[in-house]
Amino acid sequence: MSKPTDNPADPFKKALAEATKVMARDPDLTVSYSVDPSGISGDAMRLPQISRRLTRDEVLLARGTADAMAMYRRYHDAGTHARYAPQGDLARELYETMETARCEAMGARDMPGTAGNIDAKIGNEAMRRGYDQIKEASEAPLAEAAGYLVRHLATGRDLPEGAQNVMDLWRGFIENQAGGTLENLQDVLSDQAAFARFTRAVITDLGYSDQLGDDPDELDEDAQDQAEEGSNEEQEPDSTGQEEDESEDAEASPESSQDETQDPSQAQVSMDEMADQELSEEAEMPEGEAPLEPPPPAPISEADPDYKVFDSAHDEEILAEELAEPVELERLRAYLDQQLEPLKGAVSRLANKLQRRLQAQQNRSWEFDLEEGILDAGRLARVVANPTTPLSFKVEKDTEFRDTVVTLLLDNSGSMRGRPISIAAICADVLARTLERCSVKVEILGFTTRAWKGGQAREKWLNEGREQQPGRLNDLRHIIYKSADAPWRRTRSNLGLMMKEGLLKENIDGEALEWAHRRMLHRSEARKILMVISDGAPVDDSTLSVNPANYLEKHLRDVIAMVERRKQVELLAIGIGHDVTRYYERAVTITDVEQLAGAMTEQLASLFDSDPRARARLMGIKRAS
Repeated sequence: MSKPTDNPADPFKKALAEATKVMARDPDLTVSYSVDPSGISGDAMRLPQISRRLTRDEVLLARGTADAMAMYRRYHDAGTHARYAPQGDLARELYETMETARCEAMGARDMPGTAGNIDAKIGNEAMRRGYDQIKEASEAPLAEAAGYLVRHLATGRDLPEGAQNVMDLWRGFIENQAGGTLENLQDVLSDQAAFARFTRAVITDLGYSDQLGDDPDELDEDAQDQAEEGSNEEQEPDSTGQEEDESEDAEASPESSQDETQDPSQAQVSMDEMADQELSEEAEMPEGEAPLEPPPPAPISEADPDYKVFDSAHDEEILAEELAEPVELERLRAYLDQQLEPLKGAVSRLANKLQRRLQAQQNRSWEFDLEEGILDAGRLARVVANPTTPLSFKVEKDTEFRDTVVTLLLDNSGSMRGRPISIAAICADVLARTLERCSVKVEILGFTTRAWKGGQAREKWLNEGREQQPGRLNDLRHIIYKSADAPWRRTRSNLGLMMKEGLLKENIDGEALEWAHRRMLHRSEARKILMVISDGAPVDDSTLSVNPANYLEKHLRDVIAMVERRKQVELLAIGIGHDVTRYYERAVTITDVEQLAGAMTEQLASLFDSDPRARARLMGIKRAS
């Protein structure tokens, strides 16, 4: 019998885990290694997997990821962070990336050995997202560029190639707008609250002050002033008599007070004086302190800055329950169940199959090399060979997919009417129930338009002279059937809305996909999966009649390329009756809508397969027969 050999990577993993706990100042932190995306959830940190080969790239990436997350754990306070967090999407992204850069820069200053490791992590992420291939600033994320710039200015270190490219594309714009504020970076680096105020000032300089929301410091000052006023009133009881006298005088001469408040000539004089005062202030303002020009409006689409929308005022993002009364939703849900009665047996079997595959991977995993627990018999050979070697123990633990969220984006176009939309609705329902049992959160979204052949946007275009190539000319309707945090039992009836007559109209897939992707990026889960179910290319007659024939299709391809390049969300698609593999890298085409349930469960099950090689085989481009 051959002597069992240990994994040569185990000593390194154990040493890295202990060092990470020390750097994070958190002895209760649990460190594990996984092929899933790295992240922190509660007291658990997940690092990139390290193979038995222990290659240099694997080691650098694991050390860099561990150092970066340890620094964030050490220098970041969640309460302070939440207190100053902006409300708008782009402002919040800027705020998050700059805070991450601050923590990493603090680590590089206090523990210089972490700087090179974190560089390796940043370089790996930048290359994986294709940042080294970007040529235009419009293709690069502004928030990432701001984070890279903060780290560069705080540490003085050059960035890896891809990150350097993104920073250079935006650096001129950021320094032109916020150069004066950035000069104070070193003064606020070690104080998170001061840095948060500094970040909000940078966001204002960049032209996104409307996304900041209320200033928490001003709210505190207002509350303090109110408290002081209340204490002053308690300490000055004589003032009440004076107020009573003044109120009696006011009551004695109601006509005079009414004349004072309603005299239009006096109001006009005061308004003229205010205008004159503002003009004089502007005249006295030095040239160097003239207000900056407002930044150009943000592009409609991050994926394609040239994509145009003629008028978005009538677009809507709406909850399903707002489109029908509760009684009608229950009636439509009953109709949906009746339509799919013959399929319930097959769908239930597929749901049970998916649940068994997920739970089989959840229930059993082990932690090794512990000081207490179950004796690890597989490592007793070391003790026999060297009696001074301490015994090794192991502990079984539950592994749950608490850090995963799945979004189902359903095409609600008119071509899905009838059996296709019924199958899609019931499969979304079954998957939501099944994944919820396995602690995987599920969001169900739908997309269509508010009108056929153009809505109010087209009417406005006609009234304003019919501009050449105006861009999208219909009003979007993006429907939230189930949010990720809502339990299935509360939203079950919402899926019946898809049976509502007149709901399904036209489909603009690119903007819907970008909307769903944007929603997922704001989720805290470490792993994000987006599944699109559609029956063909985007179609909107009003838009395509006055724009190039491939206008919507090009935008869809650009959005897909952006999502797949950034790799923050795992994207896959199922085409019903049409080949969507020409758009999506990971896609399945089915010829019969009754195959949809099997295709959805197989695709999702493959994503959670514990064997990466099997997962790669199943997630390749394929078609269902």
